[in-house]
Amino acid sequence: MTDRAGKSAAPGMWGGRFDEAPDELFRRFNDSLPFDRALVHEDIAGSIAWADGLRDAGVLSAGECSAIQQALRDIDRQVAEDPSIIERARDEDIHSWVERELIARTGDAGRKLHTGRSRNDQVATDLRLWTRSAVDERIGELRSLQASLLDLAEREREVILPGYTHLQRAQPILLAHWCLAFVEMVERDVERLLDARKRINVCPLGSGALAGSSFPVNRENLAQALGFESITRNSLDAVADRDFVIETLGAAALSMLHLSRLCEDLIIYNSAEFGFVEMSDAVTSGSSLMPQKKNPDALELIRGKASRVIGHLTGAMIMLKGTPLAYNKDFQEDKPALFGAMNEWSICLRMMTRVIESLRARPEACRMAAASSYSNATAFANYLVQRGVPFREAHDITGRLVRSALERRLRLEEFSLEEIRKIAPEADEGVFQFISLEAALSQCDVPGGTAPMRVEAALREARARLDDARRQCP
Repeated sequence: MTDRAGKSAAPGMWGGRFDEAPDELFRRFNDSLPFDRALVHEDIAGSIAWADGLRDAGVLSAGECSAIQQALRDIDRQVAEDPSIIERARDEDIHSWVERELIARTGDAGRKLHTGRSRNDQVATDLRLWTRSAVDERIGELRSLQASLLDLAEREREVILPGYTHLQRAQPILLAHWCLAFVEMVERDVERLLDARKRINVCPLGSGALAGSSFPVNRENLAQALGFESITRNSLDAVADRDFVIETLGAAALSMLHLSRLCEDLIIYNSAEFGFVEMSDAVTSGSSLMPQKKNPDALELIRGKASRVIGHLTGAMIMLKGTPLAYNKDFQEDKPALFGAMNEWSICLRMMTRVIESLRARPEACRMAAASSYSNATAFANYLVQRGVPFREAHDITGRLVRSALERRLRLEEFSLEEIRKIAPEADEGVFQFISLEAALSQCDVPGGTAPMRVEAALREARARLDDARRQCP
C-alpha cells in the first residue's frame, strides 16, 4: 500500500517490510503510548537537539532544521495546553506520535529527522532526561521533609519521651533527638539520589540501534545541548543499560522503607495506649460506625504504599536479569515501574511532610511514660560505676533494685536512700540528682547523643546543612 506521495502506508514506521496490518490484540498488547506518553516533552527536547546534530552533519539544511524545530515547539505547546490529544491517539508509542505530528506539519523535512537515529537510543535518552528531572524533584521533596522534621524538633525541643529497643522502654531521649534520627535517614536518601544522578546524567543519543549512528553527528554537542555531563562510551551498552532505572528504584524503595518506619513510630505514638502525639484532623479520618474514632489513615497509606514501590524495584530487576544485549522489548516494562514508583514516592513524601508539619506532641504523656518505665536504670548503673563499682556488678545491682521497685510498684526515685543502700551500699545522697530524667539525658554527652546541649548543636548543624544544600541544589 502507498499514499499519494508513493510512500508506504503499511502499519507502523517499518511498513515497507510488512504487508498486513497488525492483529488488533497484538497492537494493544504491543503499544506503549498509554504510559510512555509521559516522555513527550523529553522526546521533543531530544528531537530538537537531534535536528541541530543533523544540520551540523549536513543531513538537514538550515531551513529544514528551523522548520522542524519550530514545529516541535508548537507540538510541545499544544500538548502542554491539552494533554488529552495524546490520550486519543492510536500510535504505537510516543516517538511515533511525535514523528507523525511533525510530518503532518513539515512533510518531507520531518521525514528526515529520524536519519541516523533509532528508537533505541531515542528512548534511552528520553528516559534519562525524565529520570533526571524526577530525581531533582524528589530531592526537593526530601529536603522539605527534612525541614518539617527540624521544625518539629525545634518547636518541641524540651519534650522527653522513652526511647525503645524491642518496643520496650529503654532510655529517656528528647523528641528532638528522635526527629534527628529520621533527618539522618532522609539525608542518606538524598545522597543516594545524588550519587545515582551522576550515572543518569550520561547521554546515549547517537548510539543508534546498537552500533552507533552512521552519520557524523557531534555527540558531545548533543549531550551539552540536553544538559548531560558526558556521553556514553559504548553504543551497545548505551541502548541496553537500565542500571540507572534500577538505581533510582532502589533509592525510592529504601526511602519508602524509611517513611514506613517513620509512619510506624507515629502510628504507635498516636494511639490511645501511648498518647505521645496528636495528628491534625486535616490528615486523619473517622469511622462510618464509631463516632469517637480518629484514624491515622495518611500514615497507614504511606506504610502500605511502601510495598508497591518495593514491588516496582523487584519487578524491574527481574525484567532485566535475563535480557541479552542489546535492546529488547522487555525494556518497555521499565517505564510503568519507574513512573509508578516515582509518582507513589512523590505523593508519600509530600503527605508525610504535611503530617509532620501539623503534628503536636503531648509533653506530659511523654514524660510520664519516660519516668514510669525505669528508663533511668542505666543512669543508676552508670552512677554506681562512677562510685567505683565494676559495670557488670553495677548492672546486677541495678537489676535487683528494679525488681524490688516492680514488686513494690515504685519508681527508682521514690525509694529512700536507706532503701537504696540496702541493695547498693555505695550510693549516697547524690544518687537522686543522678537518676532524674534530665540527669539521665545529660549523661549521654557525646557527639550524636541525646544530651540537650548535644541535641541543640545537632539541630543547628542540621539546619545549616539543609540551608546550604538548598542553595546548592542540582
